[in-house]
This record gives sequence, structure tokens and C-alpha cells, in this order.
Amino acid sequence: MISKLHIQNYAIIDELHISFEEGLNIITGETGAGKSILMGALNLILGQRADSQAILNPEKKCFVEGLFTVKESSSIRNFFIDNDLDYEENIIIRREISSNGKSRSFINDTPVNLSQIKTLGIHLVDLHQQFDTMELSSENFQREVLDALAENQSLLNELGSQYQAYSEIKKELNRLKQLQENANKELDYHQYLFDELDQLQLKENELEQLEAELKLLNNAESFKAQLLGIYHELVDAEQPVTNTLKSLNHKLKSLHTFHATIDEMVKRLSESIIELEDIAAEIGNLESSVRYDAERIAIINERLGEGYRLLKKHALQHTSQLIELAASLQLKIEANENVFASIQNLEKDLDVLEKSCLKIAAIISKNRSNQIQTFTDSVNELLDKVGMPNAKLKVKLTNVQISESGTDAIDFLFDANKSNKFESLGKVASGGELSRLMLSIKSLVAKKLALPTLIFDEIDTGISGEAAKQVGIIMKDLSASHQLIAITHQAQIAAKASTHYFVYKESKDNMVKTGVRVLNREERVMAIAKMLSGEKPTAAAIENAKEMVVS
Repeated sequence: MISKLHIQNYAIIDELHISFEEGLNIITGETGAGKSILMGALNLILGQRADSQAILNPEKKCFVEGLFTVKESSSIRNFFIDNDLDYEENIIIRREISSNGKSRSFINDTPVNLSQIKTLGIHLVDLHQQFDTMELSSENFQREVLDALAENQSLLNELGSQYQAYSEIKKELNRLKQLQENANKELDYHQYLFDELDQLQLKENELEQLEAELKLLNNAESFKAQLLGIYHELVDAEQPVTNTLKSLNHKLKSLHTFHATIDEMVKRLSESIIELEDIAAEIGNLESSVRYDAERIAIINERLGEGYRLLKKHALQHTSQLIELAASLQLKIEANENVFASIQNLEKDLDVLEKSCLKIAAIISKNRSNQIQTFTDSVNELLDKVGMPNAKLKVKLTNVQISESGTDAIDFLFDANKSNKFESLGKVASGGELSRLMLSIKSLVAKKLALPTLIFDEIDTGISGEAAKQVGIIMKDLSASHQLIAITHQAQIAAKASTHYFVYKESKDNMVKTGVRVLNREERVMAIAKMLSGEKPTAAAIENAKEMVVS
């Protein structure tokens, strides 16, 4: 509930403190005294955009602050968690507006943006102003009404969870199908390229090694002749290099008695002779292994030709690049196969979830249908009491595609004049009719919808007498479980107040300013009497007012 409202430098309000109570808070006063200004100030802390023209004194900032006392509410607690704010049972919302139009917003002294204020305000206050009928015409509100009466919330939570999973799978399925569609356009081409490379079965560095082998085979005779010449010089010449080194090593060894380093030199030279002999042996083996092979040259030329063709085709230079390309193409082909398998699995999951959602939605729809007759009968009975005896409400359910709220499109249809021509509310009902219809509906579902503080701004427009009395009774009953704040011109409604506030204008410092005070019983009687018979109420009006206040 809203406990306190502090307004400073707004419109014709210099400074005002109002403490609201539980139950039915009624606000009355003369036209132009500033009742609607109170609603305007309240709208500011509920997220309405600020207008610098509303500032009374441009030398000072405008300040509106509301103190809200809330019981445990999961929706409000979640709002604080989601917005990284410290949750408290006493919530202070403040707006500050400077003369240049700049506005600052605070929740419990923490700066926030206007959107956050508006979101929190929805959980705190249900403000219904004259001609403010958009909510009643909203399918979301109409659906909430039926679901509250049908006690569908647990089913809706279950459906919401199932439908979220359904939507996520459907989204992923659509993504994979698009991916597959794009991949299918290139799959045949990728498969052709891969088969071409796979058929060649290239090994790492194979083309480079074949090039070297071909060069050797094409120069085999010259290569062998040169190897034989080297081998001859090392081993078979009249004076082989190895024999010469052995003779020199023998002479060096004979000098070892003359210097200590000679033995080390002899050792090193001996190792060199052994190394040369090994080299000579390897040269001999290599020369023996190399021979001109025309058949092998033909095979190499054919394989190199195919390899060169693929290198040129793909603008590559090395064998490793062709191998990498083949691996990449294989991955693409396998990915397409995996996507196809994933699509099949997701389609099965989607079918299961869709059936589950439809099953829950069918129960929800049945529950809604079961409530329609009782709901419309109750609303129509209340409409008769509030001065609309010819008005009738119908509810139309239309089957639509499954969503998180079920498979029903809901439309409240209205006939104001027993014409039996029912149309959507927004098309046929006047502002006054919609206001009383909204009151009737909210009085039926207030407890089940967990509505916050309810504020009605001149909901009594166009009614009087018994209809006004019935509106007052409905509001009084509703205030037993909800805080209600109502601006009214009807004595019958004002008489039902738990707390009665009177808005007045006074001249102060050569300026007309708005004030508000709480009326005691005697003041209430006089105020109601004036509402009945004018500024100078008759004795009969005063007596009537006393009876109304007592009742």
C-alpha cells in the first residue's frame, strides 16, 4: 500500500504531505481545487514523463516522493534482484524535476531510470483514471481475469516452462534447417572435390619427395659416375686418400714422445680415417642402389601430373595444403550428416514437447470455458447495480496457435443497449461505461489477481443515486482486502470512506495553492451534505449525510 505522498513545487502545490490509510481512502473537493493534480504527481513516481511546465516555482526543483509498504511479494522481490537493488518492505520512490526539464529517479535513494520506475510502479499501484480503458481492452488483462477465476496459474507456469523449451528447440531446429539448406547447395560440389583428393591418397610431403626422386632418376648415369669417381679417390686409387691418411697418422704417432698433445692428434686423425671409410662405404651402397628406371619415371610423372593439377586447381603450393583441404572438405561433409541427424532428433523432441504443451493448454482452455458463464452472469448483475441495466458482457474464445498462454484468443464483447450486437469493448463502450465495467470486473478478481493498491480517478462519471450507492458498496467491499484511493464527486461513494480527504485551494503569499486535510466525522457529514445540496446545505441534506455516513 502507499503510506505517504510528499509533493513539493508541483503545479499549484507548494508543499504537501499526505498519509494514506488502509481501506477506502476517498478524496473530494471542488472542481479545480487540485484533485487531478494529486493524480498527476502520483503518476510521476509511477513512471510518467515529466513536464517542466508543471513546476510551480522555476527557481526550485519539483520533488515527488512516495512511501510504499509492501507485504512479501515474489514479483517485487524479483524486480529488486533483477535490477541489483536492495529489497526492503518500505519502498521509497522519488522523482526530481528541474526547470530545464531534466528528471532524476530514485528507488530507496538509488538512482534508476524511468523504465525501472514504471516497471516497479505496476507492481505497487493499479491506477484507473477516467477514460483510461486500455487495460480493460487488452487481451492480456482479459486473459488474466479468466485465468484468475479458473485458478490456472500453476498450469500456466507448467505450460510456460514447457513452451519455453519448445520455443528454444524450435528456434534451434530452424537454425539447423537453414544451415542444412545452405550446406546442401554446396554438398555435391564438396563431395566431388573430396573424392578427387581422396582418390589420390596423398601422403605428407609426397609431391616434394617425388620431385626429388624424379630428378635423381633423370640424372642417374651422371650421378652414378660421379659417385664412383669419389669412391675411387677415397678407396681404390693408386694412392687412396684413406691410405695416405693412415700413413700420415703413423708418422704422427712416432712423434708422441716429443710432445704431450701428439696422442690426442693421433686419436682425432684415426677417427677421421674411420669416418671417411664409412662415408666411402655409404657412397658405394648409394651408387649400387641408384639405377635408371623408365617405368618408375613414368609412374612418378603420372602421379606428379595429377598432384600438380590439383595444386593449380586449388591455387595451392604444397602437398600439406592439399591434405588440409581434403580434411576440411571431409569435416563439411560430416557436419552436414551430423546436422541431418540432429534435425531428426530435434524434430522428435519438438513433437513430444508440442503434444505436452497442447495437452496442458487443453486443460487451461477447458478451465477458462467453465468460468465464462459464471463470470459474465456476475459482471452483468453488477452492471445492473451500478446503473447499466441494459449492458451485457460476453466472452469469446477463439482457438489459435499454441503460445505460452495456451491456445485461446480471448475477447470481451459488450452490448450497452440490449441490441444483441456484441462488439469488442474498445469499439462500443464509453469511458464511463468502461470505468464501471472495470470496477465490476476488478471487484470479482481482485483477490485472485493479487492487485496492488487500487486508485480510481472519478470512476463515478455519469452516474448518481442508487447506481452511485452501489459503486460505493462495491468499492467498500473491495477495500476490505485492498487499499483503495478514489477521487469522487458522488456523496454516496464518499460516505463509504474509511478515511476522507478534502482538497481545497487557499490564497497564500499572493498565490493560490492547494492543500489537503483529513476530515473528522463532523466535517465529513458537512462535506457530504454540500455534495448533496450545494455550498449551503439544508438541514435535510445534513441529516441525510449523517445517515449515509452511519450506514
